[in-house]
Amino acid sequence: MNWLEALILGIVQGLTEFLPVSSSGHLEICQALLGTSGEENLSFAILVHTATVLSTLVIFYREVAQLFKGTFTTLRWNAEKDYVAKIFVSMIPVFIVGMFFKDDVEAFFGNGLLLVGICLLVTAVLLALSEWLQKKRQGAGHEVGYKDAVIIGIAQACAVLPGLSRSGSTIATGLLCGVKKESVAQFSFLMVLIPILGEAFLDMLDILQGEASMNLELLPAVTGFIAAFVTGCFACRFMIEIVRRQRLVWFAVYCAIVGSIAIVTTFC
Repeated sequence: MNWLEALILGIVQGLTEFLPVSSSGHLEICQALLGTSGEENLSFAILVHTATVLSTLVIFYREVAQLFKGTFTTLRWNAEKDYVAKIFVSMIPVFIVGMFFKDDVEAFFGNGLLLVGICLLVTAVLLALSEWLQKKRQGAGHEVGYKDAVIIGIAQACAVLPGLSRSGSTIATGLLCGVKKESVAQFSFLMVLIPILGEAFLDMLDILQGEASMNLELLPAVTGFIAAFVTGCFACRFMIEIVRRQRLVWFAVYCAIVGSIAIVTTFC
């Protein structure tokens, strides 16, 4: 992988991590078009996912700081502790997948575009259905509850499949549960911080212990990281506004088109 390929893939990751179009699916498509190697793909994916997590911290730094302050500066139970508890509850499904099915999940990557196309179509259906029900439903919705956190967490665990958008699945699922638009967007972006950072930490341990290798040169790694971070900051802000204005249907159309093209390409 050279620096130009890393730049393109970093931009794609940064934009699609927060937009409901599947970053993993788009990385698979771009890597297939660019012809980058499998080992580099996994190492690069870890790197750029970490960059987008950092962009989330930048955009939500006030909210994150308030959560830390409310959680660690007092012993009494408060709103901040309650919110953090819901985030941890939402992480249980993806933790189970990561602990017991990691190798099975990684086997889905790099195996062509058929699965990517199918999952993009599923993403399109979820986005369209959630927006339709949101407009039909009366009332502004409610804040994220513990039951909502579990259901949204299950959606996040399912979204480990390439082509099934994590942000699209979690936001759409939250809207289907009746959660407020602004609340579900913020919860969706914050709930992924610990799982991605934890996965990156475990992968770095494997590299340090010699069980895995980074397989990336310095210039492509730095280029991809910066590109993913900068575009991730932009996409995060943009997505919050999109959810607030209920414009998810356009992303459903996009996912349906790209997914159909990926499926057709597989058989051509």
